[in-house]
Amino acid sequence: MSAPDTNDAARRIFAAIRAIPKGEVAGYGEVARRAGLPGRARMVARLLSTSAEPNLPWHRVLRSDGRIAFPDGSDGYREQSARLRAEGVRVQSGKVVGMRRAQTLDESLWGPPE
Repeated sequence: MSAPDTNDAARRIFAAIRAIPKGEVAGYGEVARRAGLPGRARMVARLLSTSAEPNLPWHRVLRSDGRIAFPDGSDGYREQSARLRAEGVRVQSGKVVGMRRAQTLDESLWGPPE
C-alpha cells in the first residue's frame, strides 16, 4: 500500500479534526490514527500550524498528555483555553482536567474496553 499524497492526507486529517464533537478533545496522534495515518502526529501539528481554515475546530486537538501545545501565556494558549472553556471543557494550568477525550476508532466501532 502506497503512502497517501499530501493533499489527500491533509483532507483526511482535517476531516478527522472536524469530527471531534463539541466539548471533547483528541490528541495529535489520535487525530492521525482516525485519518488513517498512524504515527503521523507531527503531520497533524504541522497542518494545524499552517491552516487558515476559519471553521476548523483546531482547539479540540491537544498533546497526548492533555496539555495545550502553545507556550503558557501566549495568544494561542489563551485562545485555545477560552475556546475549550466555552465548550464546557475544564482547563487548569494549561491541561484539560477530567479530559473527556473523543473515542478511539476501535472504541467507536467495538465499544469501550472491558
